[in-house]
Order: sequence, then C-alpha cells, then structure tokens
Amino acid sequence: MAYFGPEATFTQEALLTQRDLAPAEQRALPSITAVLEAVARGEVDLGFVPIENGIEGTVSATIDGLIHDVDLHIQREVVMDIHLHLMAPPGTGLADINAVSSYPHALAQCQKYLARALPHAEQRAANSTADAARVLGQSGAGGEAAIAPRLAAERYGLVILAQDVEDHPENKTRFVLVAPTRIPPATGHDKTSIVCFQRADHPGSLHGILGQFAARNINLSKLESRPTKRALGEYCFVIDLAGHVGDEVVADCLRDLHAGLAGVKFLGSYPAAGELGPEQRRQADAAWQAADAWLQVLRGCIE
Repeated sequence: MAYFGPEATFTQEALLTQRDLAPAEQRALPSITAVLEAVARGEVDLGFVPIENGIEGTVSATIDGLIHDVDLHIQREVVMDIHLHLMAPPGTGLADINAVSSYPHALAQCQKYLARALPHAEQRAANSTADAARVLGQSGAGGEAAIAPRLAAERYGLVILAQDVEDHPENKTRFVLVAPTRIPPATGHDKTSIVCFQRADHPGSLHGILGQFAARNINLSKLESRPTKRALGEYCFVIDLAGHVGDEVVADCLRDLHAGLAGVKFLGSYPAAGELGPEQRRQADAAWQAADAWLQVLRGCIE
C-alpha cells in the first residue's frame, strides 16, 4: 500500500486507524500524484490519499488526478479530526522563531494563530506537514518551527511548543482508499462519486443534471466544478451522491446521465464514513431481509 508521505503525515495517521489496513506493507511516497500513479501502474495494490478538508476544501492534486490522469475507484472514505501543533528543535522558545514551515493547506488553517503568536515569522511551504517536521528535525535549524501532527514530533525528535494551533477545532479531513477497477459491495450506507462532462455549456445544463437526482429523490452531499483542462471556462462537475451503483435507482440515474452527457466518469461506490454508518448498515440489512421475505411471499402467489 502506498500513502502520501513521508512517515508521520496525517495520511498515515488516518491509515493506521483502519484495523484491516494498518498491518499491510506500507510505502510512503513524496506526493499524491506519485501515490495515484503507483496504484495505476500496479506497483502497489492500494493507495491512500487526502481528498477534502473541512476548512480548505478539495485537495486538488487528488481530485484532478482521479478525473484526468488515472482510472481508479474509491474503495472507502475515512474522516479524521485534524489537530495541528507548532513544534521546533529542543531548546527553541516561541520568541526565537522567525520562520514556520508546513503544507500550504495546514498553514492556511492556522492563520489566526500565526497572526496572533508569530506575526513576523516567515511562512514557508513544504511538501507535507510531516516533511516540514522531517526537514527541521534533520537540520535542527535554530529559529525555525514546523506545523505538523503530534506523530511527526515523536518521529523526528521535535518538541511541541503549542498544541492545537488550528483556527477551527472542528476541522476534519476526508481521506480515500483507491484501487484499480474493483467496486466494494453495497452496505446499505454508501456513497457514489462521479464526474459529469457537458456536451456544451448552455443555460440550464447544470439544472438538467441535477434534475436527474431530484426526480429520483437521491441526495447529493457534494457538488463541485473543476476545470476540464481543455480550455479556459470549460468545467466538469464532481458529484457525491447517496447510494451505490448496485442500487437500482442509482443505476437508473447513472444510465440516463451517461446517455445525455458527453461523458460520465465513475470514481467509485463505497461505504460512507460517519459514526452512524454501522447502525445504518445493520438497519439496512434488516430492512432488506424483511423486504426480500415479503417479495418471496408475493412471488409464491404467481400461478
């Protein structure tokens, strides 16, 4: 399994919360693109990458890679609380810091704290939160700090100077597990991700797409436009919807969309994350069994 590295990123931390994935042989790669390409080339079986942050929004390297560069299917999503910490080499005090490094998304999530506590410190972009900690731990540079997960401080010999420096304590990041072609079976609490490409941009085109979902009472949890990378002003639509491609109503919706649009790219049907997921799946199983028994009684009446 490949994941967005180096070691001690939030990505690895989220990966380790998955009991069935944690024991797998893990390979840290330096970029999200490298992870997606390694899976697409068959160098690894699975990839694990961030796709969305509750504050900064979509991780463009992931979603654009899935849209344009590789043909992979999402196997599951993992949502994790994100807590960022300011760390530095031992002996460094807050007053000594003149530069702070981290992943751009992480820096953006800590702007209120940085403006208040380190208003004159230079902010430097790193390849990842953990890479900022790794580089600082190796250099031991005085006057520098990193913003990274707690795991990174332990891994790279740094001391945490300030905990939970994120501006929004309710911050969460969504991660996805990707693999070639495989679609997990329906669980009763699933999500499907697709990309819709228009034949031409015209008034009502988006309404026509959304109408397919509304007509079938299918709930959407995400709708986002992304550049097609063909011409300025041309966009496709990334949609997350409730349900599984194995559900008849979802399949019927996707069929109509595919017939009416220039293209529909299927990104996956997979178990939806959330605390209520297991209970909803149990209820769905019970409801399905009851419905199947009811149907069998009806079919038994056919002469």
